[in-house]
Amino acid sequence: MLILIADAFDKQLPKSLAKYGEVTDDLKRVPDAEIILVRSKTKADKDFLANAKKLKLIIRGGVGMDTIDVGYCKEHHIKAMNTADASTVAVAELAFAMMIALPNRIAQADKSMREGKWLKKELERTELFGKTLGILGAGRIGLALATRAQAFRMRVLGWHPDVAFTDFAEIVPSLEETVAQSDYVSLHMPLVDGTKGIINKATLAKFKDGAYLLNTARGKLVVEEDVVLALKSGKLAGYATDVWYSDPPENSVLMDAPNTLFLPHLGASTVENMTRIGIMADRIIGEWASTHK
Repeated sequence: MLILIADAFDKQLPKSLAKYGEVTDDLKRVPDAEIILVRSKTKADKDFLANAKKLKLIIRGGVGMDTIDVGYCKEHHIKAMNTADASTVAVAELAFAMMIALPNRIAQADKSMREGKWLKKELERTELFGKTLGILGAGRIGLALATRAQAFRMRVLGWHPDVAFTDFAEIVPSLEETVAQSDYVSLHMPLVDGTKGIINKATLAKFKDGAYLLNTARGKLVVEEDVVLALKSGKLAGYATDVWYSDPPENSVLMDAPNTLFLPHLGASTVENMTRIGIMADRIIGEWASTHK
């Protein structure tokens, strides 16, 4: 059995998976691989999958399955799985770091100091204490963020299409009601047909004036042009994102927008999380191999 590791995973993973068969990172061997491991870089679209003629199992190291043509996999009896449980802490901590950095003007302060400026009066800060956080997508990562926000004595609201109650947030019936009450809005939704562009001119109009928007989910959840207009008008006080329309972004209109904080898709990239992803991938392959001898 040939296992292809198409993207960057934990360095110890090839050795760990060797017990199941040959392990390679040579993308020229896609046609011979029975198992392929991908992250966000490799797009397992129809063309990629059609070339993987012997593929039986594909694993997405991370949460989102939008980089894999799941419909094609189902049609051709290819099992498609992810390692969703692994990334919870890493992404929640990054979202919280963004939420601290924006109102504390950390990026601007650091940049100004390096430029020889002393903006003690100009860089006004605000506190998280007593503010309201609205979480759009009350799944694993959203609720992990909620517990961290509660430690800072924030009020936490959550909206999720099929979650009616949780101990970690006040569940609000609609997205519009959630954003209208929130000083901070954090996105934790998958990218599907119903969520693409969900943050747009119409939804931004429902936001509380001067709110902050955080995105560690998927770039295409937001209409970038509409976010830029909201930032320039002051409707949004700031936007922090770790995710883009493409990795890396190409000609994003966000680059010239004020009050922004940009990261290069670091959400899952902690040492600890890469270890967890490797452990989960090993477990998935082991369970699959035990039934396909």
